[in-house]
Amino acid sequence: MTKTELISSVATATGFSRPAVQKILESVIETAIKTLKKDNRFPIFGLGVFEVVKRGKRKGRNPRTGEPLTVKAHNAVKFKPAKVLKEAVNPKSKEKETKPAK
Repeated sequence: MTKTELISSVATATGFSRPAVQKILESVIETAIKTLKKDNRFPIFGLGVFEVVKRGKRKGRNPRTGEPLTVKAHNAVKFKPAKVLKEAVNPKSKEKETKPAK
């Protein structure tokens, strides 16, 4: 889903105008970035938690030339989905497993 598609979907679902939804979405993204820079953590209830993690220096390869290179240590953003989200994309089977008869 693209940003434009998300804006259209939310506008349709809420009845708000597309420019209003776009402004809100951009504000949420801006807030997430500021919070991650400051607190290294940005939770969204029902969706999950974004966290800043430190990645150490490591050896890698240039995919085009195959030359070895060193990837510098850097920060990355990790996402841990909320239980509600995990259950929504992995619904539990309603059929109960039955034990074989002895």
